[in-house]
Formats: sequence, C-alpha cells, structure tokens
Amino acid sequence: MKFSSLILLASAFMLLSFAACAPAHRTRVILIPDPDGKVGEITVQNKGGAQIMTQAGQMAEVHDEATAPVSPASVMDDKEIHRIFGDVLAALPEKPLTFILYFKTNSFELNIPSLKVLNSAHEAISSRQSEDISVIGHTDRVGTDEKNYILSRKRALSVKKYLVVKGVHPDAIELDYHGEANPLVKTAEGVAEPRNRRVEVIVR
Repeated sequence: MKFSSLILLASAFMLLSFAACAPAHRTRVILIPDPDGKVGEITVQNKGGAQIMTQAGQMAEVHDEATAPVSPASVMDDKEIHRIFGDVLAALPEKPLTFILYFKTNSFELNIPSLKVLNSAHEAISSRQSEDISVIGHTDRVGTDEKNYILSRKRALSVKKYLVVKGVHPDAIELDYHGEANPLVKTAEGVAEPRNRRVEVIVR
C-alpha cells in the first residue's frame, strides 16, 4: 500500500480538506511541534468525517474521500517519526535564527558587544545563503513617540546598510521599525531601558 506523507508544524488551529485519493494512494498526516516547541491543534477532514489531533506525534490516515480519517491509539515518539518521515523532515526549512543588537542611548550606534553579534548575523546569512531577512528597529520609552519612531527607523537602516556593504542583496532584507511600541521589557513612560534599544535581525 502506498502512502504519501505530510508533516505539519502547528501552533494554531488548522483545517485541512482532502480531495479524492486514488485507490492505491493513501495519505498520512502527523502533528509535530513548531520550531519554538509549541503544539497546536489540527483537524483532518474529508467527506467521511474528521479527526482532531492535539498531541505531538499523533497521526491520522486518510484512505479515501468517503472514509473518515483514522488515528492510531498511540502517538509516535521522535525516533519513530524520524524513521518514517526522515526524508520529509530533512526537506523542511531550517529554524529561523534571531540576533538582537543593542544600541547606545538616543543613538543608532551599536554598543560594543553587539558588533560581534552583528558579524554573527552576517555569517548566518552567508552560511544559509538567505534571501529572507527581517531587520526590525525598536527604542525604549524615553522621548516622544514621533522621535522614537524615527530613531527606530535609523537603527534598522544602519543595520541594513551594514549588511548590504557586506554583500547582502538589499531586496533580501525586509525593513520594519516600531518605535517604542513593542518593548522587550515593559516599562513606564520615560524609563530608559537598554534592552529595549535594539534591532532584531531574523534570518530564515
């Protein structure tokens, strides 16, 4: 009996509808954690019924469009998952890497330790040959909203310019900036918080 295999990384509810399957072709769906370790819930559904999966390693088999999906009583452990689905897992995208860079007060100049982190981010981009990079600027809550929005943009731009000088294609970098709106550490208005004066570089 021939099976096609589908692995889902889910941290939110998903509904899957399956079209007609040829008699000699079956489909298996297995739920595994997302890159952050979270396990969500999915529903495997066809004309015959539905199977809800909520546990990591839980599997459903779809035999044809008229027969409800079935799920074994036991869940699969990591060893069994890799034995059966190793080729599928190997084809999945690598987990995104996040690098956090910190800046001096009221400035778009990196602090000394973050220079090394920025170099590490560039090395990761080169190693992966990534063409999907996010650069996101932030500030603390010292100063006005308008001033901080502009400062967060300058911080993000300074990082993008560095990466471009290093050879990263500008079109591979998505630029964003939030001002003081998305702090790493929540504070009252006017509080200087070094951990919020940052740029996040996400390499996919």
